[in-house]
Amino acid sequence: MNRLRAVLSGWRWVEPSFAVFILAGIAWSGWFFQENHYLPQPFFYNRSDTFGDWFNTAEWGRDNGVYDAWKSVYPPLSFLFLRVFSIKRCYATPYPDNPLPELRACDWLGLVAIWLIFLVNLALIWVTFRKLNPKTALSRTICVGLGYPMLDAVERGNLMLITFTCLLLALGPILRSARLRWLFAGLAVNFKVYLIAAFVPLLLKRRWRWVECALISVVLVYLVSYAIYGRGTPIEIFNNIVDFSTVAGYSIIDTWNASTYAPLASILKDGSFPIGFYMGSRTVDIVLFLIPTIHYLTIGLIVLAAATVYVRPEAVPRYRVISLGLLLATISSDSGLYSLSAFMLFVMMEPWRGGGRRWAIVACYILALPWDIPLDRLPEIEQELAFRGEKTLVTNYLTVGPFIRPLIIMTIGIALSLTTIREVWRDVRFQGWAGRWWLRRDAPLLPGVQRPSPPPTQ
Repeated sequence: MNRLRAVLSGWRWVEPSFAVFILAGIAWSGWFFQENHYLPQPFFYNRSDTFGDWFNTAEWGRDNGVYDAWKSVYPPLSFLFLRVFSIKRCYATPYPDNPLPELRACDWLGLVAIWLIFLVNLALIWVTFRKLNPKTALSRTICVGLGYPMLDAVERGNLMLITFTCLLLALGPILRSARLRWLFAGLAVNFKVYLIAAFVPLLLKRRWRWVECALISVVLVYLVSYAIYGRGTPIEIFNNIVDFSTVAGYSIIDTWNASTYAPLASILKDGSFPIGFYMGSRTVDIVLFLIPTIHYLTIGLIVLAAATVYVRPEAVPRYRVISLGLLLATISSDSGLYSLSAFMLFVMMEPWRGGGRRWAIVACYILALPWDIPLDRLPEIEQELAFRGEKTLVTNYLTVGPFIRPLIIMTIGIALSLTTIREVWRDVRFQGWAGRWWLRRDAPLLPGVQRPSPPPTQ
């Protein structure tokens, strides 16, 4: 009994339990796929579009209208990468006369690349967390490497897979060479532009030279890829990003894979789906008031936390600064659920200590669960199944995820921001304002060698 009480009081069971739930969700999804030949929610709602982000992008990358007609937001590197990891003859027929099922059946190299990158990422995540804390390495590897955001990237065949590889190698503990880190930083941003939010915040840690070299790498990688590909000017990419971010007309299915409340708020405002029938008009008005309030509160706290890091950079670990930057980018723009794996990697570098850090870790485990709770059944729709070449009626549900997932993401930002502010305040109380704080040296990139902590408050 005493041993059980010690385990429960130490919260040692929390992370392994969540890891078991994630594995159980994967097993249930596999059983569901075996019975119905398509993946359940919250996986992508168009069951005929499995691996679509990979093959559609590879096909459009061979079209001259990739930035004009398709309005791509990808820099040229993405299309060059997909040309290397695809079979050219499979894309001889121009879009749109080459359907996705034929591409999947022909381009076996693309399928191999998707699963190979996934397995490499899983191994890199394991090595990373083993270096940080062997006791929690297995649970956190399952969360980040096998959680829903990473599985969503695999199911979509999204370039977040290779982007994650570059991000981990650029900012993780595996590589020692600064030049290699800068190279992978340049590759990561050229795959996903919004990942610049992972590198620029390091300026708060006085990493002037490191960030400067990383940004130079971004520019050099872009110039080389543009020179080879011949299309994708900065103005074209910028205009397409603006157009993509201002697209309106959401439907209820857009909320399933959303990381923000933007689709839900749009549906509540225009009444395109009768959610008010379930919630009541007064509740809808309250929700429409709370959504932007919590959104701007979270952004404000992250900005305030960033300001405190600049005041006392040695008091805050670098992985915290990186995760706050990525959280700010995720909260500000809806980039897909697969993008959550980026900030989850760095949140999971936090030690299991303190209420804010513990909640952030638990929230990441919740986001990693590959299942959802249905609220109501939606009308059946006919869809073509990706792996059987036949059409069937697919049952979808209005689920809990779209209503709580963006809130969970924002609470992670709030928890880590408050933790950061508290740590800086305690450091100031412990050491005072003596010294030129704007010239203070940086702290180590990863946990291990830490400066002395102030004594606990009584």
